[in-house]
Amino acid sequence: MGILTLDGVSKSYGEGPSQTDVLNDISLEVKEGEFLVLLGFSGTGKTTLINMFAGLDTPTKGKVLFKGQPVTGPGPERGVIFQSYSLMPWLTVTGNVGLAVDAIFPGLSRSEKAAKVEHYVKMVGLGHAAGRRPAELSGGMRQRVNVARALAMNPEVLLLDEPLSALDALTRANLADEIERIWEADKKTCVLITNDVDEAIVLADRIIALNPDGTLGDEFKVTIPRPRDRTEMNHDETFKALRAEVTQYLMDVGIEAKVEGSRSLPNVTPIHGVPTAVAKAQEGMIEGRFLDFSQLHKVYPTPKGPLTVVENFDLKINKGEFISLIGHSGCGKSTVLTMAAGLNDISKGAIKLDGRHVEGADPERAVVFQAPSLFPWLTAKENVSVGADRVYPKASRQERQDVVEYYLERVGLADAMDKPAAELSNGMKQRVGIARAFALSPKLLLLDEPFGMLDSLTRWELQEVLMEVWSRTKVTAICVTHDVDEAILLADRVVMMTNGPQATIGKITEVDLPRPRTRKALLQHPDYYTYRQEVLDFLEEYEHGAKPKPKATAPKPIAAE
Repeated sequence: MGILTLDGVSKSYGEGPSQTDVLNDISLEVKEGEFLVLLGFSGTGKTTLINMFAGLDTPTKGKVLFKGQPVTGPGPERGVIFQSYSLMPWLTVTGNVGLAVDAIFPGLSRSEKAAKVEHYVKMVGLGHAAGRRPAELSGGMRQRVNVARALAMNPEVLLLDEPLSALDALTRANLADEIERIWEADKKTCVLITNDVDEAIVLADRIIALNPDGTLGDEFKVTIPRPRDRTEMNHDETFKALRAEVTQYLMDVGIEAKVEGSRSLPNVTPIHGVPTAVAKAQEGMIEGRFLDFSQLHKVYPTPKGPLTVVENFDLKINKGEFISLIGHSGCGKSTVLTMAAGLNDISKGAIKLDGRHVEGADPERAVVFQAPSLFPWLTAKENVSVGADRVYPKASRQERQDVVEYYLERVGLADAMDKPAAELSNGMKQRVGIARAFALSPKLLLLDEPFGMLDSLTRWELQEVLMEVWSRTKVTAICVTHDVDEAILLADRVVMMTNGPQATIGKITEVDLPRPRTRKALLQHPDYYTYRQEVLDFLEEYEHGAKPKPKATAPKPIAAE
């Protein structure tokens, strides 16, 4: 028998018609010393399952066992690391870790306790910050304190409930590597729940999928030798095959078939002169240098003098191109985007769209932000109508509604158009944001990490939605992202920015992969991992705040005007 066992476990909340089934007849053994990863979409019961192991929740049916004995509540032998940090804000790093040591080892002397605390604080790389309080720490450092506190309890099993999901991509990768290093040193049994396929493969001995209906899905053994280097794995055929297999399984069981719909767009002319939101709508505009960033600078005044955040950003984009803008946090990606949107003043240089200077916000430039910013008391349809009513002044009410409903159907909200925004999930709210942007029939679509607040599996689904809708309009688009796979999946060109301040374009990679694109097809394309490696190499070069000399990039040929 394994160290942890679920025997026919089901979990439901509520009664009668309002009953919600979260877990459904799950039997699972966790072997001693293994690193098990449970992988699934939001709402598949991953956290409920971890809470069962931890003794923080009880099953409606079935049994939870630790070493063959029923789990009746929490215990120090099962340490839990949650997604949120849960630190005492008035205590230092040492003080927060000391709480766990005091609780579990009351018989130790003061000096023995101090030595134990120091050991675990250093183990997670926070020796230099031992005297700081949580408010003085970054998100990644706070989560390291959580890890140190759990380890200081010397548990036999470490239960990790999406501990990295609130962190940026680079911090997340570094802390995942740290967790693997600690696991290698101690060989504690680890159970991690995550929605990130790459994270699962880097850490796991065994990956088990959780299906949307609360049942256990397929199991995948990870045979890649440890330690697993992320960059080297990009060349590993076993990694590529496993990544494709897990990704395809999750997409098959979790991403519903897209609603094709039967609506067609009316022939309606928006206020800024673009005929209709279909591919033929933008005839007559200039083709080459449709969007022209010319020696763009952004300078902010500070008490210590002017701070140049972005300098000499020079980029020419043809009509209908999709550009991904990528770089580490603080490199000015969003600054460039907000200048293009007319929401941020240009300090020096110019931006021209369709031959005219960008000045102030305008519905011809639609923006989708990380948070969708909906009116919570309005329905999905009403939120999209707010923009559409402005840009189609000569259309009838019914024609404007046809535009709104067409795009809501395209993003998979045909059955939720009349729901108030407050009742929608985060993923559904972002669908409304995408529909609202397309319904403006803009000349330029600007996306500022539009899926950054969503779990990675919901992100996949919305990337597919975005590509499907974009393929119908071919609107010129720029997407700011920190996700390498997202950047390649969406873009005709990936534009990479150097670190800030004084950030500029460091490299441009042209993505010559067939469209329409699907994640499955790209993972199987022989050139996909070559493009991925180019971007990973660039980001690794700039990973630790370095400012290498930007590489010269051959300019993309400009179509004749």
